[in-house]
Amino acid sequence: MDDAYYMELALEQAVVAFGRGEFPVGCVIVQDGDVIAAGQRKGTISDQSFFSEIDHAEIRALKSLETLETRFEPKKTTLYVTMEPCLMCFGAIILSGIRKIVYAYEDPMGGGTRCDLNGLPPLYKNCGVEIVPGLLRRKSLDLFAHFFIKETNLYWKNSYLEEYTLEQKMKEIQEK
Repeated sequence: MDDAYYMELALEQAVVAFGRGEFPVGCVIVQDGDVIAAGQRKGTISDQSFFSEIDHAEIRALKSLETLETRFEPKKTTLYVTMEPCLMCFGAIILSGIRKIVYAYEDPMGGGTRCDLNGLPPLYKNCGVEIVPGLLRRKSLDLFAHFFIKETNLYWKNSYLEEYTLEQKMKEIQEK
């Protein structure tokens, strides 16, 4: 199986989140070709009665590793996620020891993977994490654009992320 196959699985997780009215971020963690963990964004209910800025898809997937029945070997593991990890998630992924992150859609507002790790302490500077951006970007962009155009979805409404995403979708349509 290749990276695109696993990103499709992350997109399936995002579709489930979208179906619940959540921000459509999905994540899978793969070790030796097997999906060992999965997560979806939770806590962005459209009426804004409940917000959780901790329950990101990556954090939920990492937390599920706690109940893993097989041995977790981070150097043999890749994390696939539909949106670029934020700083919190990027830090947690580095601390987990996972060496490869593949994401579909860039987060121009809060993405953490483009941070210059060289100026940070050795734990982060020497982590050796490989970042693969833009895999199946178009599919992920479509999902985020659908999220933002739904009037009932209030999460990040009128934000730079919404503006950027809808602009990217318009560019894509114009290029066809």
